Amino acid sequence: MQIIKNNQLIENHWTFLDDDAPVVAGSICVSLARWNAEKAELSKHAGNLGVRLSSTDDISTLGADLGLFALIELNVADFMDGRSFSQAYLLRHRYGFQGEIRAVGKYLADQAFYFSRVGVNGFNPENLQQTHATLQDFTAFYQ
Repeated sequence: MQIIKNNQLIENHWTFLDDDAPVVAGSICVSLARWNAEKAELSKHAGNLGVRLSSTDDISTLGADLGLFALIELNVADFMDGRSFSQAYLLRHRYGFQGEIRAVGKYLADQAFYFSRVGVNGFNPENLQQTHATLQDFTAFYQ
């Protein structure tokens, strides 16, 4: 399956694990609840680690663990919920997260550009081609 990263279509090498799924080899991403429950075991994982945040999760709870993650996914449950924009901005600007921030879930293609303005550099949208085309169309900032 392809995703958009840094405005390029690439293959997704990450596996999101449901809370009850066994841990697999390679790059894995888990929910914040699973991370908090299995932190000791998961931090020993040989591959890259990622965490998926819902818009209701408090990113400040990641604290010192933030440096362990290569990926943070922001799960947008509804395109009208703007909290993921704030989470992305805080991760980049307040907490200095340097890894990939990926928007997943239900957001509009037009919102991808605004996500990129606040620090999101990866996208796994419902409509990949439309979102990629939209990101290519926006070339200038007007604010």
